[in-house]
Amino acid sequence: MTDSPTGDFHDDSSERETNERDRENASPQALPADLARRFFDACPVAALVIDSTGGIAFATDRASETLGLSREELVGRPYDSSEWTICYDDGTPVSVDDHPVTRVFESGDPESGFEHWIELPDGTERWFSSNAAPLFDEDGGVEFVVFAFEDVTALKRHEERLTSDHVRLLEFRADESAVPPSLRVEDERMWIDIDSVVSLPDGTTVQYMGTSDLTASEFVTAVEEVPHYLDARLLSSVDGYNRIEAHSDSETVAHVFSALGGRPREIVIASDEVRFRGELPGDVDHRQAGDEIRRFHPEAELVAEELVYSPQLLYDIVADALTDRQLAALDAAYFSGYFDTPRTSTGDELADRFGVTRQTLNQHLRKAERTVFQHLFEKSGADGH
Repeated sequence: MTDSPTGDFHDDSSERETNERDRENASPQALPADLARRFFDACPVAALVIDSTGGIAFATDRASETLGLSREELVGRPYDSSEWTICYDDGTPVSVDDHPVTRVFESGDPESGFEHWIELPDGTERWFSSNAAPLFDEDGGVEFVVFAFEDVTALKRHEERLTSDHVRLLEFRADESAVPPSLRVEDERMWIDIDSVVSLPDGTTVQYMGTSDLTASEFVTAVEEVPHYLDARLLSSVDGYNRIEAHSDSETVAHVFSALGGRPREIVIASDEVRFRGELPGDVDHRQAGDEIRRFHPEAELVAEELVYSPQLLYDIVADALTDRQLAALDAAYFSGYFDTPRTSTGDELADRFGVTRQTLNQHLRKAERTVFQHLFEKSGADGH
């Protein structure tokens, strides 16, 4: 209780109770008649509204974008259109009776977590995770079904890559025009091993390569004469095998394999041709690599392909746990000889490559090393305690 302005005592608790009763008895704010339409217009989720005839009555902008069709093309189209080939993970077609929309119309119960492949009208294959829920009429019948879906293609492909125990070894051939003059040979074949390609924050890349078919000075000079390399430096020369680090301001053929989740392996140069060899995850279509390589060398052709067992689960798990910066720093540190004794690259040199301070580089490396060791030594990986 408190003193009132007149000096009388005022009961605060009584006033609070009155206010609470007023709020409880107050009518809820009237909702706009067009709220549903406004909601669907602004909805950031891919969703379709299916009417009782099986036709699409409404589609959100996100649904239109995901399916590659305008709203006008979607509205009126049957949800089970033969133009959409819908399959389970094993490739078995999903029948109309098993479609979530059909089941919701029949049972009145929502369906969630339905995953399936769908081939869109343009031939594109996508993986969707879908949920379906009923909208009832006044008599309790299912009048509409809301079908919401999410494109999880990238996630599914990543999961498949993590569990795949095979890689695809590919070999592409191009004619001698693909070989810079500085690297052309007359008789013998020349082999150049590609250890790694690391993307730097400024958009350039560093490529780690080795060969025993050129002297150290010949190797550095030849690479520096290739137009897209900014510079090259010798890392080591042991028993006639020379390793270098080459800095490039543009993508290379080797980068194609890395960009598709694989690894470049080697370049074999002959007098009349050059061959690019690399590996891709077993689930990646080799045509993707071919299309990318032909951006550099239009006449390049696939001449060999082999699916081989190559378990890399630990590497893929670790790579997935690291940030891009951490993985790039660890990759560059390893292949540049930072962990060798004696070191062939210093911390300052690596920091300069990444355009960061030595302290920042050390932080990236320490965090990356800790993640690797956690996955190696702790049964539950990075989440172990």
